[in-house]
Amino acid sequence: MKASSAGRWAILAIVSSAVFLIVVDMTVLHTALPTLTRDLGASTSEKLWIINTYSLVVAGLLPGCGTLGDKIGHQRMLVAGLCIFGVASLVAAYSPSPIVLIGARALLAVGAASMMPATLSIIRLTFSDEKECSLAIGVWSAIASGGSAIGPLIGGVLLEHFWWGSVFLVNVPVVVVALVAALALIPADAGTSKAPWDLPGSILILIGLVGVAYAIEAVAQAHALPAAAALAVGAASLALFAWRQRRSASPLIDFSLFRDRGFTIAVLTALASAFCIIGFALVLSQRLQLVLDLSPLQAALFMLPSSAMAFVGGPLAGWLVPRFGNDRVVTLALLLGGLGLAGLFLSAHGGAAPQLLGLAAFGLGVGGSIAASSHAIMSHASADRAGMAASIEEVSIELGGAIGVTVLSSILVGVYPLVLALPKATDFPPVVQSGIDQALAVAQTLPADVARPLLLSAHHAFDTAYLTALALSAALLLMLAVVGWSASRAKRAR
Repeated sequence: MKASSAGRWAILAIVSSAVFLIVVDMTVLHTALPTLTRDLGASTSEKLWIINTYSLVVAGLLPGCGTLGDKIGHQRMLVAGLCIFGVASLVAAYSPSPIVLIGARALLAVGAASMMPATLSIIRLTFSDEKECSLAIGVWSAIASGGSAIGPLIGGVLLEHFWWGSVFLVNVPVVVVALVAALALIPADAGTSKAPWDLPGSILILIGLVGVAYAIEAVAQAHALPAAAALAVGAASLALFAWRQRRSASPLIDFSLFRDRGFTIAVLTALASAFCIIGFALVLSQRLQLVLDLSPLQAALFMLPSSAMAFVGGPLAGWLVPRFGNDRVVTLALLLGGLGLAGLFLSAHGGAAPQLLGLAAFGLGVGGSIAASSHAIMSHASADRAGMAASIEEVSIELGGAIGVTVLSSILVGVYPLVLALPKATDFPPVVQSGIDQALAVAQTLPADVARPLLLSAHHAFDTAYLTALALSAALLLMLAVVGWSASRAKRAR
């Protein structure tokens, strides 16, 4: 894929706009969720699936879409994905019920999965100079991490003036501009891979991921039998997928890549970073609105230091990697992100300033870790396997985000009723045990002197669950930083 110097950066701008659409849709509902839940009457379970369907379907389809792009051409996949994404955005914006919205989110995921591997593959094939390619991937990673972090801000601004469907409707003009530019400026490539497309493999991994996610949610709600059944189906599907890939001459995911310890750590780094930046953003947004009573816009502005510094961390890591190596940059970035979350934990009931500082450190660290790990993953692949490497990198981000939302939301769902201590003198309806949304809705129907103790109990229970999720996220990043540091020392010793 040949392009002039100006043309290369124009192509980067096009694929970056597509990535921005994809990752913003992962988190744009975080600030809109309380409003959306109230307007559509969504249950606790429906609320989780409105958020998580997108990431799970994207993660399931990415491996197949990456190799399909190698086969038919990455420009075609980008164009097709933009078309699907635009139509799905219209359906989501005007969804009349939670079920329709969940279906629209699944269709959005099909478009996103078609586009995502194509964006990184087009960068890899467009930029032949190593330093330019590192910088371009750094920009891509900044969009991938910063875009997901800035999604709540976009949602908050839109909800200040419009209804919740506007968070989807805003995608349409961006899709139109990106589609026209892609057709005009990105050279069509016929694809270089002769490997067959493994549709059954894509279906198996999708079933596996959805099954495991449902099992985690069911465990949090103490539904033992559904959890066991979902886990059995999910684990069996994933095991069958892995077995088929090892026997295939043209696998969707080449598991031999994971024999390289550096590659494996890079994938785990991308997964853990997405786990924290996407999962924790949802948890924090809920606390700011449901406990601290901030508006969607106020909550988004409070979270702004994280997204702003994530945009800085990506290009900074892209500039540092050729000079100091992936290992050092990844370890330092993970350490910074983990310390940021630890500071946020310690200052959770303090003033705003230390919390904002913790969020800034977290965003800078996670933005840098995603960029450095993306570069490490892509550097292990030849040009004709760029789609596969890109899909592995993006699966780690999407899957990490989906796991983060599932696990951290399940912590909220599971810890909240365990800690909730209702005043014994009042007979509150059982629904207040389901979640803080339901407790707040009940409180609005009660006299002030009766509602006040219910609100205090609900806020305390949710805060305890929030701190549990925050501690887990901080520990994950710090533990992975230690693993990366140990691996780097062992590599230098050899």
